[in-house]
Formats: sequence, structure tokens, C-alpha cells
Amino acid sequence: MTTPLTLVIGNKTYSSWSMRPWLLLKHLGVDFQEIHVPLHAPDAAAQIARYSPSGRVPVLLDGDLRIWESLAISEYLAERYPAVWPIAAEARALARSVSSEMHAGFATLRNELPFNCRARRSGVTPSPTTRIEINRVVAIWENCRATGDAGGPWLFGGFTAADALFAPVALRFHTYGIALPETAQAYVATVRNDAAVCAWIQAARQETGVIPEEERGEVIAEECCF
Repeated sequence: MTTPLTLVIGNKTYSSWSMRPWLLLKHLGVDFQEIHVPLHAPDAAAQIARYSPSGRVPVLLDGDLRIWESLAISEYLAERYPAVWPIAAEARALARSVSSEMHAGFATLRNELPFNCRARRSGVTPSPTTRIEINRVVAIWENCRATGDAGGPWLFGGFTAADALFAPVALRFHTYGIALPETAQAYVATVRNDAAVCAWIQAARQETGVIPEEERGEVIAEECCF
């Protein structure tokens, strides 16, 4: 009997990078197990080191094989599940490009608007640099929607790895009340109303571990900055 995949993740409240492959697996309908490592626990580094060569989460376990980094996990899954990326070549190339851009960039946005999927913050005014990055995200979403299948509500119609990469950004925009144009706001609503996203947030609300705001920057066990 095939051993189910196992995904090692951090706190669902704070770990945006853990959320990405988790959502993708859920939308693919893949049976998988979870190992949850609270990122602020005293033994977090030791616990993660048991599974992840990089010492960070998320990491996907397939038997003795370890796959870390969200994009690498996506590509590994794409070898088994074609729905990871759009079918059309042009859309697939765009989806991979914007996913890579999300994975490597937008550091100012992530640092200034930390991920907390169970919080709402008012009175937040993004810095000029963050506003530039917000505008870039909006432009990406609009381009994807124009390129993809208009018959579905996700970036390329149906849910793909690109949506898994950008879903935590949509939740950030909701958390901080970021004003967005119509297409982007509709995409945020699509993310927030998704059953898998709702399940992730509900689980986050049950977590008892809290990372104090003044210590958030010290947590280094995620794939990238918050």
C-alpha cells in the first residue's frame, strides 16, 4: 500500500509559506498527513531539522524523499497531477513566471504586512515601496485573469499553484484593509470564500501559541520572511 504524503508545516496563524502547499494538496484532492511544528517553540529548530534539510518549513515527505521550497513542492506534485498548472502553454508559462516572482520577491510587502490569517488591522497606511509592490500584485492578478479561463474564479479559471502562491497575499490584503480595484477585490473574495482556506483559518483560530509582534522578526524557521 502506498504511504500517504506528509506535509510538515508551521503555525497556521502565521505561516504563509506552509499554507501554500497545503492549499495545493487540498485542491488536488491528495490524501496527506500533517506534522505541525509551532515556529516559536523552544525546540522548533530541532523538530524541523528532523524533516527538513534546509531547517525550514514547509517540507513535503514522500517516503524517504524530502522536498522543500514551495515551488519545488509544486513541481514535484505536477509530475503526478496535471492540474497543478494551467493546461494551455501560454497560461502555464505565465503561471510559472508569476509564481516564481511571488516566491522570490515582495519582501517589503511581507515584512510590512505580516501574515496573520485570524487578525484584522485598521488604520494601516502602506509605505510607498509597499504600495508599489501591492500595485504589482494587482497587475499580476489582472493579467492572469485576462489570460486564463474566464469560466472560473481563480487566476487562470481553475485553481492552480499560482493561486496557492498568491492566496496568502490576498489574506494579507484583507487583514490590513488594503483598498483594491474591482478585479483584485473579487479575487480576494474568492480566496476568502474557498472551503480549504476557511478550513485553514478555522484551524488557526484553534491554535494557542502566539508569536509576540516584537519577536516576529526573530522567527526564521519559515521558508521565507513572513
